[in-house]
Amino acid sequence: MVDLGKLYSPKQVDVLKFAMNSDYFMLINSGAKRSGKTVINNDLFLYELKRIKALADQHGVPEPQYILSGATLGSLYRNVLIELGNKYNLEFHMDKYNRFPLFGVQVCCFGHSKINDLGRIRGMTAFGAYVNEGSMAHEEVFNEVKSRCSGEGARILVDTNPDHPEHWFKTNYIDRADGKVIRDFHFELDDNTFVSDRYRDNIKQSTPSGMFWDRDIKGLWVAGEGTVYSDFDQDKHYISLRDLDDMPIVDIFYGVDWGYEHPGAIVVMGETAYGDIVLLEEHSKQHEEIDYWVDIAKSMQKTYGPGIWYCDSARPEHVARFNKEGLRSVNADKSILSGIEEVASLIKLGKFKVVKKRVDRFKKEIYMYVWDPKKGLPVPEKDDVLDAVRYAVYTRNRLKNTLRRNYSGRGGRS
Repeated sequence: MVDLGKLYSPKQVDVLKFAMNSDYFMLINSGAKRSGKTVINNDLFLYELKRIKALADQHGVPEPQYILSGATLGSLYRNVLIELGNKYNLEFHMDKYNRFPLFGVQVCCFGHSKINDLGRIRGMTAFGAYVNEGSMAHEEVFNEVKSRCSGEGARILVDTNPDHPEHWFKTNYIDRADGKVIRDFHFELDDNTFVSDRYRDNIKQSTPSGMFWDRDIKGLWVAGEGTVYSDFDQDKHYISLRDLDDMPIVDIFYGVDWGYEHPGAIVVMGETAYGDIVLLEEHSKQHEEIDYWVDIAKSMQKTYGPGIWYCDSARPEHVARFNKEGLRSVNADKSILSGIEEVASLIKLGKFKVVKKRVDRFKKEIYMYVWDPKKGLPVPEKDDVLDAVRYAVYTRNRLKNTLRRNYSGRGGRS
């Protein structure tokens, strides 16, 4: 007899026992990152394929269809298919319609985060669905996935990280879970008993206070309250020019937030030999044309040296102008919450520093940038320098991580 405790955490065993012994319609695993909710749903996905093949055979359906969806096809591949391939040595051979056969079932893969995903799902009859990253789904697309699950005995698996408490998925499904038709299991980071204490402690120490802690560690659907960067402490994070002498800068990069009616902002950032990220200087002004910003940028680059300019993509003609002027520029990744969490984590770890004498607007924005509790996002005001910082820090780190993964995948050292 298999000892489930050696394969799954206690919370995962609870989910598995429910799934094997209950006739539910929707099973939701929601909660913290790295808590084990997707791992158990991945295994249940394989179980469901075998179950519905048997059901389809009983009803004379030779090739039952099943929906597998993620925020994008890329994230679906990373979160589900690669993980299952590595774990069970499975190979998935996609056709041109993003379908693959497995256990006698035709698995149809879709993205679900955009409304144009809707048309790709309409019309089919499915014997079930597995929705990865449920809170990332467009509501109409999710509803269409649900309505397509009309085959005999169809069930829906969902896993999701939490979002704000008024999110449609929480109010329409998690809050209405009755334990029978809809069953929700809540996961915290500490529910994952297969990660080391060292890993768990590192995650906790680097997770910003407030909303990010509640969501990422406790798995709660909470809204942000108060200032966005609540861990910022002027006594810890501001440094003097003299302090900078003891912090050798090994890399320079820049951030740009275009503006006109609201202030535009350019920041120069440096990474030290010790891995600290330093805001070295800011420039922010209202009602200025592109020629002004080109002059400022060239002056900054002359002082600090060449580096990549991570620019607000809202003005592609400005990005093109920067490149024409010899300022190596790329469109920034403007993901709001992911970018804020990246910066906030550096702040909490004490790895983010600001040269106090070379910033002005930053000093105001850092305390005036606040959460909108209804939307779960920052109020889009008094954020110009902070946006430029976020664009630079988050995009640079994301590109570095991508390059590191690609290099490792070609046989290099990770």
